[in-house]
Amino acid sequence: MPRQGSRQSESYDEKGEVVPVRETPSIDERRLLFKIDIHVLPIITLIYVLAFIDRVNIGNAVLFGLPDDLHLRGWELNAALAVFFVSYVVFGVPANILMKKTKPHIFLSLSMFSFGFVMIMQGLVTTYGGLVTTRFLMGIFEAGVYPGCFYLIGMWYVRMEAQKRFSFFFSSVSLAGAFGGLLASAIGNMDGLRGYRAWRWIFILEGLVTCVCAVLAFFLIVDFPEDGKWLGEEERDFVIKRLADDQGDSGHGEKLTWRGVLNAFKNWNLILGGLMYFGPAISGYGLAYFIPSIVSTYGFSPTITQLYSVIPWVAGICFSMGWAYLSDRLRSRFPFLVAGLCLALAGNLVLFTVHDNKEVGMAGLVLYTMGLVATTPIQVCWFAMNLKGHAERGIGTGWQLGFGSIAGIVGTFGFPQKDAPRYTLGYSLGLGGVILGLLAGGTYFLSCRRDNRKRGVDAKALVL
Repeated sequence: MPRQGSRQSESYDEKGEVVPVRETPSIDERRLLFKIDIHVLPIITLIYVLAFIDRVNIGNAVLFGLPDDLHLRGWELNAALAVFFVSYVVFGVPANILMKKTKPHIFLSLSMFSFGFVMIMQGLVTTYGGLVTTRFLMGIFEAGVYPGCFYLIGMWYVRMEAQKRFSFFFSSVSLAGAFGGLLASAIGNMDGLRGYRAWRWIFILEGLVTCVCAVLAFFLIVDFPEDGKWLGEEERDFVIKRLADDQGDSGHGEKLTWRGVLNAFKNWNLILGGLMYFGPAISGYGLAYFIPSIVSTYGFSPTITQLYSVIPWVAGICFSMGWAYLSDRLRSRFPFLVAGLCLALAGNLVLFTVHDNKEVGMAGLVLYTMGLVATTPIQVCWFAMNLKGHAERGIGTGWQLGFGSIAGIVGTFGFPQKDAPRYTLGYSLGLGGVILGLLAGGTYFLSCRRDNRKRGVDAKALVL
């Protein structure tokens, strides 16, 4: 963003062309944007890293004896994974409505403490029923975290600076995957300590860290710009104005109601946004839970498998941030969506066809992960930043990420142990999901372009 006295900040007319916006002389916009970044991004990134680790660490626990200790048979492990998404999907939109009513710092920190406590309890279960119950409760308390964080980010930034922030936040998923594997490999050395198997220590220790961080998060999470007391009055007015110039009035005083939810679904772009996320998410959730299982088929020990499982996530982080920078720089989303999904498609086909060469298999896994990690935040940012104000954005992000998470139910059944090492079902589902993402993304692009042509001179153009 420009410094004081440099070029003006930018907005966009109905044709998507740059329109200058008057800059307040006494505000150093670049410094202000850095201040917003420091206050908004680090703490919610930490929240999601911990939420994601707590959600998927069951994949690491499987390698340290969980199925044997709980006497899991057949599809029971997959069912325990899937039940999380039942409650997660159902409570997605209600959670965003609740966050708007209570304020983000209260809602997100309380959610965080709750799912951390449930994670500790998951480390103490002794039966399959106990595992299913804790997974269901985990879904309830995590339902508002992911969409709530994206909702909050979207209310602080203009559209053509948002992608880098969305991708930075989403890359925390890759960081969680990498860090979770490293942490699990270290905790694995505690096997038998005080009579507890290593998989129990994974749940107990990671849940305890989450609860402690939740207390800190209560004091560090920022609320929406209109409530930003850590900003000076002049700064807060400037932030609100620049957002209004770019996106229109935020509707901060508007209440989120169930009637508003039903009205929002009259816009069929909402359906396309959900499908656009749902398709690739089948692959994303499959990899999040089963990368350790895939890597283990290459003949590594459990500890080495955990370490090698980090490689695809690290590659995904690096590629995603470069992809986001180019997307913001070129002021475009759709071409980056298509190219990223094609990269994931190539990786999927390698995994689908090559089973006797672990180097080629690892390369395919890295490509598959890179494409998905880079593309997912583009899907979410593109859709969320084309929604107007608190009402549309709160409902829309909750819907997209909630509906898309149905893919988690599909993905968790894609990699049964009996299918190793080929995992034909999982890779087939992933292939179909990526193709669905391409089709839904293309349809959404055409719909946005059509809507831009219909908009009046004073309307804000949708990003393409």
